[in-house]
Amino acid sequence: MRRLPLVGTLLGLGLGVWLIATNDLGSVADAFGRVGAVGLVSIVLVRVAIILFCGLAWAQIVRGIAGLGQAKTGAFVLLRFVREGINVLLPVASIGGDVVGGRLLTFWGATGTLAAGSILVDMLFQAGTQALFALGGVVLLLQVGGDSAQGLATWVLRVLGVTALLLTAFLLVQRSAAARTVAGKAIDRLRRTFRGQGGVTKQTGGSVYDALDAIWGANRSGRLAASVLLHLVAWMLGAVEIWIALACIGVANVGFAEVMVIEALSQAIKSAAFPVPSGLGVQEGGFVLLGSLFGIDAGTALALSLIKRVPDVVLGLPALLLWQALEARRALILPPTP
Repeated sequence: MRRLPLVGTLLGLGLGVWLIATNDLGSVADAFGRVGAVGLVSIVLVRVAIILFCGLAWAQIVRGIAGLGQAKTGAFVLLRFVREGINVLLPVASIGGDVVGGRLLTFWGATGTLAAGSILVDMLFQAGTQALFALGGVVLLLQVGGDSAQGLATWVLRVLGVTALLLTAFLLVQRSAAARTVAGKAIDRLRRTFRGQGGVTKQTGGSVYDALDAIWGANRSGRLAASVLLHLVAWMLGAVEIWIALACIGVANVGFAEVMVIEALSQAIKSAAFPVPSGLGVQEGGFVLLGSLFGIDAGTALALSLIKRVPDVVLGLPALLLWQALEARRALILPPTP
């Protein structure tokens, strides 16, 4: 299992190189170049907004719950950038950044159990809202994609069916007493990962399940609904990145409904290949497949995928530096955990 992300990286890179090598590299470069500096900056700014919404959604999950220490909304937004940078640039199978982000939250004095609980619920909401977004993409695909889209729509619906089962199991782990018994050891390992990271205290605020019960409390439905809504807005904003890129390239025969389909289903394809870090190669293949449904040539589709990766690098590298700066800060100001 530890080698899975590395194997996925190698396979993804191989697929990406093959896709570029078997297509017209000149057309890819030409489409990419047409976006220009203004287009790329605009796309990066949209990605900033997406991560901002995701950070606000994470903050909503635990707002008003005891045990947050000095963690305010800004800390959640900042750490959401770190989570994103780790997930898109390091071989961690798209979840390592979430674990690191939860651990870093304890640097603000949040209890380890609340940090762990917040990450578990946030991951559930992220995956659940992405599935809803993908389902919306399937509905739009059946309306605008024609007969050729039927096979892809059927495949995505099957994947979403499996996803629904997994998400239901994940929810039961958090809410069902029977499932808690089965998952207790894994949850306990997560708690130990975060224990004492706040430094000033070894108190972890009870068990992770106590934190989960507080998060899912009867009077918190409004906060949780706000988190779900913010995540949905974030995923829909991803379509704006594609729309800007296509407008700059000069592709005028693709409407916003088609753009929404491309974004929703490319994310679904990428998520289905979660062992491949950042969907290397898989995202590119998904764009070629989806672009062909709407008359977008392979070179332009590959350029779109590469354009979508520009914010990964532009924002991801500073995020990794910020992560290391936070780790160094803890080493300087917090006493070692016995």
